[in-house]
Amino acid sequence: MIGALAEIASGRKLFIDTYDRKTKETKVGIMQVAPEVAQWLGKELGYKRYDIEDNTNLLYWPLVNVYFGAAYAKWLFSCDDKQRTEEFVVRAYKGGKKKASHKSTSPIFQHYLYVKENLLSIRQPEICNELTSGPESLSSTEAQLIYWDSKVSEADMEAMWKHPDVYKEWTKSGERRGNVRFSHDAKKRPYLSRVEVKAVAEIIISRHLGTRGSKPEALAALAEVCSMRFVHGVSTRTGLMGIDYPTAEWLSRDCGYRAYTVISVDDLYNPFVSMYFGASYLAWLSRYEGREQSYEFIVQAYLGGPENVNLQETGPLWNQFLEALALCQDPKKENSSCCIL
Repeated sequence: MIGALAEIASGRKLFIDTYDRKTKETKVGIMQVAPEVAQWLGKELGYKRYDIEDNTNLLYWPLVNVYFGAAYAKWLFSCDDKQRTEEFVVRAYKGGKKKASHKSTSPIFQHYLYVKENLLSIRQPEICNELTSGPESLSSTEAQLIYWDSKVSEADMEAMWKHPDVYKEWTKSGERRGNVRFSHDAKKRPYLSRVEVKAVAEIIISRHLGTRGSKPEALAALAEVCSMRFVHGVSTRTGLMGIDYPTAEWLSRDCGYRAYTVISVDDLYNPFVSMYFGASYLAWLSRYEGREQSYEFIVQAYLGGPENVNLQETGPLWNQFLEALALCQDPKKENSSCCIL
């Protein structure tokens, strides 16, 4: 998608400026990112890997430009608190959010589909080579793996090693202290096992939340629904627990949840940080508007926003949560009812 957006935005040209007379914005670089948009993404949404505040010329660097272009596209997928389609995002990215549904931007999406199809056909041989690669490619594959120790503090790693279920799982899979691998799917995306997710939840609750904490099984179920346990999240959801930077920053600043520092969106790719703010948000929702809320309200509010909760009918989010909860509960224990807090 990003490659196709770069093609329709700039023709893949690095040093190009375009001025929009209506918005009075100058868009620059391969992804045609306006400096004002990049600065907003950094300040408000936590995209701070590249600091362009004092030097917007950095946007001409391909990596910097693609970073902010991809961040903006991701934001468009859920802008105005609505789940958007790929067509909306493409038309809004190139033609502006207000014209995303206007007939004038329809050709943009058709051009995008044509470019994307061509890019996929070009990459097909590479995919085949990856699937048929032999032992000689193993070292390069291993180099792409992401390790727990690169994401998590020493104290949190020590707590994981002390957890009996994690110790058993890691020892069985041949992990070594200081060099623990995440599990990776076929696309090399790192994810946590259910044992690891539940252990992180238990550690966070026991250390930082105490009586205010949620049940580890409930947090593990939310991770299942929000991110499918992927370290970096899925779709528009950030990190393991799907907590975005503005929410985490607000919980820290205004609600006093400061056990972990969140400076940028990258911090939320640490499973412990994401779990901490996910559990904190769940605790806050349990007393939404100053009164005790039902379990169904809390879950629906967490997954879809408190303003979108409809308790008159059982929604799909609640059903998804219950299905995930059944996977996360200990089959040896009797679990006759749903208990979150």
